[in-house]
Amino acid sequence: MGEKVVLTYFNGRGRMESIRWLLAVAGVEFEEVLLTTREQYEKLLTDGDLMFQQVPLVEIDSMKLVQTKAIMNYIAEKYNLNGKDLKNRAMINMYTEGLMDLMEMIMVLPFIPDPKPKVDNIQTKAKERFLPVFEKALCGPIYLVGGELSRADVHLLECSLMLEEKLPGILSEFPNIKSFQGRMTQNLAIKKFLGPGSKRKPQPDDVYVKQVKEVLQFQLAL
Repeated sequence: MGEKVVLTYFNGRGRMESIRWLLAVAGVEFEEVLLTTREQYEKLLTDGDLMFQQVPLVEIDSMKLVQTKAIMNYIAEKYNLNGKDLKNRAMINMYTEGLMDLMEMIMVLPFIPDPKPKVDNIQTKAKERFLPVFEKALCGPIYLVGGELSRADVHLLECSLMLEEKLPGILSEFPNIKSFQGRMTQNLAIKKFLGPGSKRKPQPDDVYVKQVKEVLQFQLAL
């Protein structure tokens, strides 16, 4: 039996959720240590587990990994979700970086007193800057890069679902993305992750926001 993968983060989406998605699609079981107190966070600092004093923290292959991009790169490489060659990886990274930019705009919304102007800005940028890129890329191909499932596809599905939670109907002008979404949700691992009882986290609520603020006293975290 292999070594267990352990995720340390808050009981919410934030920066860890994309990592959960990748592990789920790769079929990797993981356990979670949920940060609920300042003392837990301070112990991680004292023990030297957080290189830059930030979570997420992922324990995998006898390593303690921090920094979201580094963690996702490792998982994608380990489980063949990062393309066949260097050129494919460059495209996957570009798509992923764009998607993370958009998702991070959504992640901060629960921490903003008046999110309405931010939501309007997200809608404008999504429709004018981000979604057209993926609509064009999916004009024909089943997947974004190299004819096979990659982390870029996983992140696009996650991002598109996040957008629809905040802006229902936003994909009405992007039929290729909507069709892609339908195909992706038929993947057995994804279907399981989207189903009841999975480790996918719900939309952030006041309890999550309060916990993050109390643990970090308060750095803006996601």
